[in-house]
Amino acid sequence: MKRIFMLISVVVALSFAGCIKELDIQPLDAIDASIALETAEDLESALVGAYSIMHGGALYGTNLNLVSELLGSADYCQWRGTFQSYRQIMNKNMTIDNAEASRTWIAAYRAINVANNVLANLNKVSDADTRAALEAEAKFIRGILHFELVRLYAKPWNAPNTGPQSRLGVPIMLTATANEAAASVKVRRNTIEEVYAQVIKDLQDAEAALPERRQGNNRFRATTYTAKAFLSRVYLQQQNYALALQKAHEVIESGEYRLNASVTSAFRNKFTSETIFELYMNEQNNAGTANDGLTTFYASLPGIGRSDVRILAPFANLYEPDDERLTELIYIGTGRRPGSRQTGKWTQFEQNIPVIRLAEMYLTRAECNFRLGSNVGSTPLDDINLIRRRARTSSLTTLTLDDILKERSLELCFEGLRIHDLKRTERSTGSFPFDHPKLVFPIPEREIRANSELEQNESY
Repeated sequence: MKRIFMLISVVVALSFAGCIKELDIQPLDAIDASIALETAEDLESALVGAYSIMHGGALYGTNLNLVSELLGSADYCQWRGTFQSYRQIMNKNMTIDNAEASRTWIAAYRAINVANNVLANLNKVSDADTRAALEAEAKFIRGILHFELVRLYAKPWNAPNTGPQSRLGVPIMLTATANEAAASVKVRRNTIEEVYAQVIKDLQDAEAALPERRQGNNRFRATTYTAKAFLSRVYLQQQNYALALQKAHEVIESGEYRLNASVTSAFRNKFTSETIFELYMNEQNNAGTANDGLTTFYASLPGIGRSDVRILAPFANLYEPDDERLTELIYIGTGRRPGSRQTGKWTQFEQNIPVIRLAEMYLTRAECNFRLGSNVGSTPLDDINLIRRRARTSSLTTLTLDDILKERSLELCFEGLRIHDLKRTERSTGSFPFDHPKLVFPIPEREIRANSELEQNESY
């Protein structure tokens, strides 16, 4: 567990700060709470540094998208790159020293520690409103990262035989680390139920105090609706359809967002009306400049991308021929490894990365309404046809649950939801049932060696 607690020297992420004109501060992505954080500006700088960690390739910049797609790759996509760590994920034969399992774990707890350092120093802020806003944002970061960790490093919430109250999740980290001596602290894995309860508490606290909107390039930071959207994801993963419906509906009805006119706009333009949570990238600061990014791995264009991930025919054939999600967002590669199908969502190194879009909220509302036999906000059929009309494809006249799940996969493909949707709906990927232990990441080997309290996952 040493990597969770070790103090990393103070890092000034100048390139990240330089692209955020609204913040004339230097974000710190690793801090000593007893030295670095003395003012409200210091705390805000630290939070920007936590976002900088989340923007990196170990988290939302690459892995929290890519590894979900590779774990659910059967009849969907194929990894053709040279990185064996990703090939192991696709083949479901990860070893305990898998590089992606290690770096994602380390980066997530590193950002959580920054958030905890902010929370530990809120007494430095005299203004009550500023203090509440900083607290809410730190809890948002801590909450979503514990959620991502428990989805990857633990069995699904709905796995049979034993319930989430007894199965091991991940360690819940709520205490700030201020010095190297903390590296010797030993922690155990909390249960899945405990982790989800903490995630929900953090996101509910964030929802209550975050602002309704952000301005300019500052829009990469969380709002109350970002917290609501993540809560909808959390509840949906728990198969809590009533609360997932409630939060998705609140986001839709807020009036803060609207569907873009085209299926490509969210991936070609920055901070469109549809994106609820989005990573900010530019030419100097992005997740794809060092052989590590969504565009690097997904694209096959002249001078852009390695074409490491190709789309398989069984998935592409699910679209109707006139569907613009096929004609505009799937293309035949012309760069590296030409001639194969590629996703057109990730084609520019400097493009922003949407993490949650309004389309997902409509799909969640439709699914939950269908399962509950309700029509909150709209009928499931109307919500699904709203998404289909935007794609310029035919409207449906009747609707089944399979139709809704298919529409969700067609709309949200290659956005990091693949394995999580398969698990919560109890669908297999190839020969692997949804609760197979090989669909769970190993606890990194170095963490097990450093902390005798950590128990390794089944089959590793």
